[in-house]
Amino acid sequence: MPRPTRSPIGLHRVLAPEGALPQAAHRLDATPSVQEGEVLIRVERLNLDAASYRQLHTAHNGDGDTIRTAVAEIIAERGKMHNPVTGSGGMLIGTVEAVDAASPLGLSAGDRIATLVSLTLTPLRIDDGLARWDGLSEQIPCDGHAVLFSRSIAARLPEDLPDELALAVFDVCGAPALTSRIVNRHRELTGTAPTVAVLGAAGKSGSLSLAASRDGGALTTLAVVRDAGEAALLDKAALADEITVADATDPVAVSDAVHRALGTGADITVVCVDVPGCEHGAILATAPGGTVVFFSMATSFPAAALGAEGLAADVEMIVGNGYTPGHADYALNLLRTDPAIRTMFEARLAAD
Repeated sequence: MPRPTRSPIGLHRVLAPEGALPQAAHRLDATPSVQEGEVLIRVERLNLDAASYRQLHTAHNGDGDTIRTAVAEIIAERGKMHNPVTGSGGMLIGTVEAVDAASPLGLSAGDRIATLVSLTLTPLRIDDGLARWDGLSEQIPCDGHAVLFSRSIAARLPEDLPDELALAVFDVCGAPALTSRIVNRHRELTGTAPTVAVLGAAGKSGSLSLAASRDGGALTTLAVVRDAGEAALLDKAALADEITVADATDPVAVSDAVHRALGTGADITVVCVDVPGCEHGAILATAPGGTVVFFSMATSFPAAALGAEGLAADVEMIVGNGYTPGHADYALNLLRTDPAIRTMFEARLAAD
């Protein structure tokens, strides 16, 4: 069967297997030219998602050269950045080079943008072999091209923020928007403000989720972090009402820590940890009738579903899909209005 000549979701770029959507495809056509409805981007920087980079860093023993080679090989082989182990990718920034007249995205040549769709479904070709990247950070300076489809989403880069900072925020902007929505939904349905526990609270998505919980009117916010250093960082930032240290992969330890801090399970538990094995702890840490929001790409959804069943846990579980209307502007506004958030992001970028 011939490939479609035009598809708003990119079916015409799928090389294998036949009939797959671009995200699930093994290979995409990354030819750097615009077809009907497409936008061509000259890529300046990639941002690998935290789970993907951690997996690569661990698998290659922290050797930057080997990590760089592995990422370059994935992109060359698949026509996109799609980590075969984690199934995740990241996003990018660049400059619009060409726009087909049928594109509905409202972009023009010369616009500097961040893509707000995953690299796992974005046709991508790298031309410089990632030569300027040392392999030791999530952000990758590079030269190449990427393609957006009619159903893709992108945001123009803000002029008041450095590119690296804006990219870091856009990478996780779905987390605070959905967290705020869930907090507000709880207040509307119950008439009470919820308690919110954030696992992995010192990371990018975690710190923004704390800020969004507070912005949404949470009664109490609890930051669950992995060590005393992260606890001190959050304490200095004053982003959470309570802070506790626990290994998020130890279900009993997480549950005990949350119950000690709150006196009960959390009404809402937000999981932002970038390592596998956090599902059962999050479920045990959540009060009956509460909600667990999984944002980490390291989450095993069979483990979450079967774990909740096996624990007879009456909790709603939500997959954070990275998109909520207005999510980019909301995340940027949190960064602009909360100095503690900006300080944490800048410190993370400096450490990378």
